[in-house]
Formats: sequence, C-alpha cells, structure tokens
Amino acid sequence: MGLQDQAGSERVHIAFFGMRNAGKSSLVNAVTGQQISLVSEVKGTTTDPVTKSMELAPLGPVVIIDTPGIDDEGVLGSLRAGRARRMLSKTDIAVLVVSAEHGLRAEDRELLKLFEKRNMPCFLVFNKMDLPSAIVHGAEGESMKDLRVFHVSAKEGRGIHELKEGIAALAGTIGRKKPILSDLVSDEDLVILVTPIDQSAPKGRLILPQQLVLREILDCHAMPLLVQTEEYGRLLCSLKGAPALVVTDSQVFREVARETPPDVPLTSFSILMARYKGTLADAVKGAGVLKELPSESSILISEGCTHHRQCEDIGTVKLPGWISEYTGKEFDFHFTQGGDFPEDLSPYSLVIHCGGCMLNEREMQSRLAIAREGGVPMTNYGIIIAMMNGILARSLEALGWETEKLK
Repeated sequence: MGLQDQAGSERVHIAFFGMRNAGKSSLVNAVTGQQISLVSEVKGTTTDPVTKSMELAPLGPVVIIDTPGIDDEGVLGSLRAGRARRMLSKTDIAVLVVSAEHGLRAEDRELLKLFEKRNMPCFLVFNKMDLPSAIVHGAEGESMKDLRVFHVSAKEGRGIHELKEGIAALAGTIGRKKPILSDLVSDEDLVILVTPIDQSAPKGRLILPQQLVLREILDCHAMPLLVQTEEYGRLLCSLKGAPALVVTDSQVFREVARETPPDVPLTSFSILMARYKGTLADAVKGAGVLKELPSESSILISEGCTHHRQCEDIGTVKLPGWISEYTGKEFDFHFTQGGDFPEDLSPYSLVIHCGGCMLNEREMQSRLAIAREGGVPMTNYGIIIAMMNGILARSLEALGWETEKLK
C-alpha cells in the first residue's frame, strides 16, 4: 500500500474550526494549495463538513476537514454547528481560525476548552492579518498547554508556509507507530491468513484489515499465506512445519479453531484491530457482560464502515443469531453504520463494535469514551465471537495476553 493509497483511517486528521467569516475555508485552500472549500464573503458558506484525503507537503498523506461555523444561527445553523463539533471525535490536530479583526470570542474559548478536555493538539491561527483593522493578538489568559499561535493572511499567503511547517512537525509525532502484529512474528515466520470471500466482500480486493495485516507481515519479512476457509485444512496438512500464527476472519472463528492444532497461536483480524486501536482491554471486559444480560435487553451493534447489507451480513444477521443461540435469550438489537454513533448510550445494555478499521484511533477512542462515561460496556466483534466459541483465552494468548486478565 503506497502513500497515495493509504487508508483514510491511517492518515492524520487535521480539522479547521472557528466562527463564520473567520476565513476557515480560505485558510484550508491556502494551506492545501487547492480549492477544496467554497469561499465567499457571505457568512455560513460552508454548510457541511468538507473532508478531503490528500498529500500535503512536507507532511504526506493526511485528511483535511473544513467545518461550518460554530456560531451558525437558526434551526439549520444549530444543526450545522453540531456537525462541526462532531468532527472533534475524529480530529488528531485542531486548527482554530480566528479573525484578527475581532480576536478570541466566547465560542472560540469554548472550543479551546473542548480541545484541552480531549487532550487534542491545537493551533490558534489569527487570520486576515492583511486587513488595516487587524490586531496582533496573543493567547494570554488561555490555560491550554502548548497552544501554538500563528498570524497569517490566507488572502496574501502570509505566514502560510510557517503554519504548514508547524502542522507537519506536530503531525509527525502523531503518526502511528504501534504494530498490528509485527511484534508477534519474526523474519521468515509463516503466517496463515484465513480470508473468506463472501457476498459482502469488496469485489476484486481484500477488506482493509486484511490489507493492513498482509502489508505488515511483508514489511517484517515474514511469509504470509492467504487461504479461504474451505482450503484451510488442506493447506495445514501440506505444510512441513507449523505456522507461527494463524489470523482468521471472525465469522469463521469456529471452523478455523476446530482445524487449528492447539499449540498453534490463533487470533482474528478484528481482535488485532482492537489491540491496534487501543480498545482491547475494554472489549474483553465488555464481552463478559453478555451472559448476565436479561432477556429483552437492548444491544447496539455498530459498524464503522458503510456497505450494502447482504442476507448473511455478519453485523445485522449472523451476530444476532449467534448471540441468541449462545444465550438462549431474545434481545432487542439496534444497528448503526459509518459515522452514526449515539452520543447517548443510556438506552443500551451493551455495545458491540466492529474492529473499526475504517475509523481512526481518535474516533474509536471517542466512541469508547462515550461508552465509559455512560457506564455501558463496549466490546468487539472478534472478542465476543471468540468468547461464544470458548476460544477467547486462546485468541488472546496469541497476542501475548495473560489469561489472568480474563478473571
């Protein structure tokens, strides 16, 4: 996977916030060197978040987000401002754009407090320094640590290079350094990836977790073997030695576990993604709640991507069926896809989330934080499927997890 093909979830997300007419869209266009956002003198020109994956020199692959004004008015304006604030859940670096004519206002200070609460790196940019009425403002009185202040003119290009260099330097410290599985295998280890190709699989390509795992195996000079479920047993029999690790799609966990010798480490793509996104410990704890839930409890099943749901869809069909079979109870299942995730989880007794491969770590952590704050357990597809099949301890031991953590 080259830089130009890098998944959006693996890119640093840089979002521009501010009040109407602060020059957010003009600044986005100046920083990117592209006409990404529509610009006019009319307040509220940007009515929806604009998202663009691109190469930003000298940084590399990023996602740029331009947001509506946080002070938008009226019923629709309130909805637009709400959409702007929801972009915080996926923002790695925030750029607060303020008009140099007016300086920081109450709404700007509110955003700074939100950035600080979320431990979000922030650039405070005073735009429109070309105007005769512009004032060189500072950030005096703001408690946010390491607040980076720039004075620019998007119209004249003044200060834009320095701002880009500052963003690039900070973003370089945010880029992912955590392994998906390279710490679990060594040079020339044989790793089998069981990748069923079903109706919901994208035509002509592997799904993102499979791509990410495959690339990392190649990068660490181990040897991957890809196989569908039906050929997995024959492949094992044909090998002269045992594989160092088997990674399977969660929906065929039971079949693959049945054919995998007990001394061969076995886990799933979904469990690897939970570890990668930093949600594994909570997911393990959350899965244990399922046995105790009374009948008719509400369970939210959430997928981070959007796709056309098939008759054998894992999230809406297979998983609910397996849960009912495992518990012997009937539950009230609810479903969300893509960017839809409730800010209020109080109606639910359990959240079961996919691996989150299409969401960046900031957004997965944000969803987990909502669950924690609401006191609602949140688990993961692979974790709960492994538990229902009695192989959760085995699946975690493959990651070097101590099974004592399950107690």
